[in-house]
Amino acid sequence: MSTTHFGFETVAEQEKAQRVRSVFDSVAPKYDLMNDLMSAGLHRVWKAYTVMVANLQEGQRALDIAGGTGDLSMAFAKKVGKTGQVVHTDINEAMLSTGRNRLLNAGVVLPTVVCDAEKLPFPDQYFDVVSVAFGLRNMTHKEAALAEMRRVLKDGGRLLVLEFSKVAPPLEKAYDWYSFNVLPKLGQLFANDADSYRYLAESIRMHPGQAELKAMLHAAGFGHVDYHNMTGGVAALHVGIRC
Repeated sequence: MSTTHFGFETVAEQEKAQRVRSVFDSVAPKYDLMNDLMSAGLHRVWKAYTVMVANLQEGQRALDIAGGTGDLSMAFAKKVGKTGQVVHTDINEAMLSTGRNRLLNAGVVLPTVVCDAEKLPFPDQYFDVVSVAFGLRNMTHKEAALAEMRRVLKDGGRLLVLEFSKVAPPLEKAYDWYSFNVLPKLGQLFANDADSYRYLAESIRMHPGQAELKAMLHAAGFGHVDYHNMTGGVAALHVGIRC
């Protein structure tokens, strides 16, 4: 049986998918609150920058993978207008339901689809922009998911991968202390779940760094790939262009 990592543990591939689902079932109700607490609101700045780089125009189509509570979907919908289309997706039903309700409460009605990024149910070369924010690190077969994202992009379309990444060396000790001491305590205090936020810290350490992820996008067939570090590398936005 093939194995992979779940945080610092080595587990069967099928077990990882089940355990990741359990994590997000648990955190969904407090996801937005915890994002604000954990990042001191910086995740909003990172996402706003992602929307700017996406440069969506009226009438274009965007796919938001691992769209969760819908931050990017909502921002994209404002850019493409009534003649465009934004599809809000996630593999986790609890996260997707939370996001759909949030979008509806804001008066934003979008197609909402439960789907696996490794097997996207969309035609070839359909979208102008594909985004995945803080979701790639939880995918078991990242290479397969990146290949699917490329498949559904039009020629010249952009893939935007916003993800926690490798921090600058001067920040490493402080970042490690915060990640493994403060994050679980915040999770316990505000979400009654320390283990899920301990997994979050571990999953970030196991995720490919900036240069490695850039190489993965090239290997998946993206022609031009670049990345933008934010907040000292705490997060990075990778941009791949389908040629």
